[in-house]
Amino acid sequence: MTSDIEPAQLEETPWFLYLLECEGDSIYTGITTDVQRRYAQHLAGTGAKYTRSRKPLRILGWLEFPTRSEALKAEIRTKRMTAAQKRDFCSQLQLPTP
Repeated sequence: MTSDIEPAQLEETPWFLYLLECEGDSIYTGITTDVQRRYAQHLAGTGAKYTRSRKPLRILGWLEFPTRSEALKAEIRTKRMTAAQKRDFCSQLQLPTP
């Protein structure tokens, strides 16, 4: 199977670290190339296992990275934070447009 996407295009696609507020006052952290699409997947129950049992309530925000590798590193750092630290961190993130 061949892809219509050239390797150079893949490298130019930005990646996003995003945080969701979920039921039970919990926060889900993930990465994606399309925050709105991924949020819709979480809402539909086809996203992460975590958000199937703790329904997402809203997008807290996101941060853009030039590569998947950088986004993954940021995700790991963020997942090590406490919930309070994550909420503080969200004040620096881009918010979804209405």
